[in-house]
Formats: sequence, C-alpha cells, structure tokens
Amino acid sequence: MHLGLCTSASANAGLIAGSTLDYVEENVQGFLLPRDSDAAAWARRLAEAKACGKPIRAANCFLPGDLPCVGPAVDRAAIRAWATIAFARAKQAGITTIVFGSGGSRRIPDGFDRARARAQFVDLLKELGPLAAAQSVTLVVEPLNTGECNFITSVDEGAAIVRDAATPGVRLLADIYHMLRDGEGPASITRAGGLLAHVHIAEREKRTAPGVAGDDFAPYLRALAGIGYDGNLSIESGWQDLAVQLPAALAELRRQLGLARQAAVAG
Repeated sequence: MHLGLCTSASANAGLIAGSTLDYVEENVQGFLLPRDSDAAAWARRLAEAKACGKPIRAANCFLPGDLPCVGPAVDRAAIRAWATIAFARAKQAGITTIVFGSGGSRRIPDGFDRARARAQFVDLLKELGPLAAAQSVTLVVEPLNTGECNFITSVDEGAAIVRDAATPGVRLLADIYHMLRDGEGPASITRAGGLLAHVHIAEREKRTAPGVAGDDFAPYLRALAGIGYDGNLSIESGWQDLAVQLPAALAELRRQLGLARQAAVAG
C-alpha cells in the first residue's frame, strides 16, 4: 500500500522531500484553482509543488460550497467548467485521483426531496466520470460522517451511488476516520470490494494522526487486506508539529498495516 499525506506540497516541500512518504495529496481549491485562468500562475504553483520531490497523486476538496451539486440551485454548466479545468490541471500535475467529498456542495438543503437529490448526484457523476477518465483521472466519491454532511454518510451508501452511476472514471473512497466517527464497521469495506480506489485515515476522537491517541485500525486494515486493496492510503489529520509527528505516524501506520497483512494471510 502507498502512504500519502494530505497537505500543501509547496508549503512543506523540504519536510516532504526528506520523509518516507510515497506521495502527496493536494487540494483542488487551494492548488488546482479551477477559477484562476492565469496559466503562468498555475505553472508557478506546479513548479513549487514539485519541489517536494514526491509525486502528487491525489487532490481533495473537489467542489466549493458556493457551487452546489444537489438542490434547487445547481448550475451544471458551472460545475462542468470547474471540473474540466480541474481534471486537465490534475493530469499536468500527475494527479490520478480527485476526491469528491465536498460536504458543503453536496449537502441536501432543508426541505429538498432526498430522492431527487440522489438522482441529481448520480446524474452528475455520469457526466463528470467520462471527463475525468479522458484526463486519466479517477473521481472518487467520499462518504463523510453525519456531523459534516447529510448525504452519502456511509461506505455502503457511497457504494450504491457509484454502482448506480456505473460510469468510467468514478469509484469510491473509504475514510476510516469518518467510519469511526459514525460507528460504521469494516464489513462495508468488504462489501464495497473492487469499487474502492482510495482510502483516508485519522484517529477518531480529535482527527489526530496514527499513533497520537493510540487508535487501533486493525479491523479496517484487515478488511482492506482481505479485498486485496493495495492502492493509496492518505493520512488526513491535524498536526501539532508535522516534522516531529509525521515520521512516527508513518512508522505506526506501517506497523499496523504489516500486522493486518499477516492476519489476512493467516486467516
């Protein structure tokens, strides 16, 4: 499994370069900046990010809150324009995965029909998936916890939506932090199986990095090993001192992953 960090590649370039990270996960809204048409500025951001010396394989926070993707005020043309630039710049940066969490964008407005919102979202995935695939990008739907969003709040719900969309360029993410917050067990990872294309992780209570509070992720990591998942796993957490805590977090995560693989082989 490849271990990554959700962070600004340019802001932490020196630290990242000296780490044992496999890759960096950037931010669509802060790095790709689809509304900024300045090609020179984009070229500078890209060069600064690549100075970290690690591949930038993913980017999260796909849509901003002021660009709703469900509800009565959806502007599909604006979303398509945003996505077209985001996917094109992603390809230029070497990003192959864009995370579609975007709780503010996909929150269902009060009083809006839930079934209609779900249909809007599935239809949007059918439109965006081919655009992503054309740029060698996979758009992964991220289930969030119920404290952060009211729509797609479990891996099972996300898997059902991805299956209904059934389009190239769209797959699923499992975020172990969100799963822990809502008490969602690892069985949903097993049920999702090959739909999973990306994973996030952090500790449950304060969204700290692995090893800070001592959370045991074993059931979830064993489930990933059990389905043969060998893709990207990004630490998406808060940090008090990244330079000090990152090596310890990576060591702890690799330790737990090793135990999970052993258990999967033995079991």
